[in-house]
Amino acid sequence: MKRLLASLVLLTGLASAQTEISFWHSMDGPAERVIAQFASAFNASQRNYRVTPRLIGDYREGETRLLAALRAGGAPVMFQAEILLFPRLVAEGVVLPLDELANALPKAFTDDLFEAAWDYGLINSRRYGLPFNTSTPVLFFNENQLRARGLKVPSNWREFEQAAKGLTSRTSKGFIALSESWTFEAQVTSRGGNLVTADGRPNFTSKEVVEALEFLQRLGREGSTSVRNLSESFFAQTDFIRTKGMMVMASIANWPAAENASFVFKLGVAPIPREPGGKVPLGGAQLVVLRGASPEQQRGAFEFWRFLMEPQNIKTWVEASYYVPLRKSATPLLEAFYRENPYRKVAFEQVAVAQPRPRVPQFAVWRNFLEEALEKALKGNVPARQALEEAQRKAEAAR
Repeated sequence: MKRLLASLVLLTGLASAQTEISFWHSMDGPAERVIAQFASAFNASQRNYRVTPRLIGDYREGETRLLAALRAGGAPVMFQAEILLFPRLVAEGVVLPLDELANALPKAFTDDLFEAAWDYGLINSRRYGLPFNTSTPVLFFNENQLRARGLKVPSNWREFEQAAKGLTSRTSKGFIALSESWTFEAQVTSRGGNLVTADGRPNFTSKEVVEALEFLQRLGREGSTSVRNLSESFFAQTDFIRTKGMMVMASIANWPAAENASFVFKLGVAPIPREPGGKVPLGGAQLVVLRGASPEQQRGAFEFWRFLMEPQNIKTWVEASYYVPLRKSATPLLEAFYRENPYRKVAFEQVAVAQPRPRVPQFAVWRNFLEEALEKALKGNVPARQALEEAQRKAEAAR
């Protein structure tokens, strides 16, 4: 009995000695289940730390809950910061720099990370973020209808317009347009433009931005598009699944959730149409450690991230989420997954022409003005330039 009691005391002591790492994230569906598996495996692999993941809603819901927690207390140790929120959190001083921990990484490890994702965590030459989920926007299309009508997968915007017109019928639209900033940004960067100037000012009235919005308005006047806003994103998905729309732009990470639906057609996936020299914006999030975390919690969060970056874990993550693999050594492990359906590789191949989203803290606010302009132009028939000029004035006033 004494030996049993001693063992129980020892186990209790070990459990209490563990450093708790609360982790808030926005991954649902298969990705949420895999994160829970990773946390359990990491917790079982060592005795120093215990990671507790928690789903807190999508990116925008997560932002609201985090900001409330920072004001009231109770923020987590580790947070999945969407790429636009990330620089704002750094500017407001609520995330901790991780240079000391990151600088101790072996060069072979950091060289194995894809540069675009790794560099995104640097702001003013200091490391505040750790890459986790990286994506690019893609074009989902109804392959059956595209082939039946003798249309080609569009590679530029002229071909896209032809495809949208050719796929439009009495009962369906060729394209489902979203009045949402990221997919619209892709339509701007793919034309060689940007939503923010090189010196960090809003750029909503630039030639490429106006051209992209006028293009969408023209498709609408021709009857080739339906329009959905962010609050209607679920309906955009069901419109596509039910063949009320034949093409839609979204993150590659939307694919696993869409696979739960019963498609009556073959799903096609293509790169975003681009003009020569055009780019696509990287999406996703960075993992950050929030102010108030102890040095030991910082180390624990960092060790959990390193665990996530093991090539086999990256393979598991990509197969569940369809995000882009972050380490070169993980890509051979995914050959069978990509070979099974080559469309799965589109987002990864697009990284070669990807660029970072604006790392201006105010852009997380500016995008709201841009989305208002998209809504007014695409649903309210306000002239594109007029709507964008209003968004530009609001963004400049919010600086």
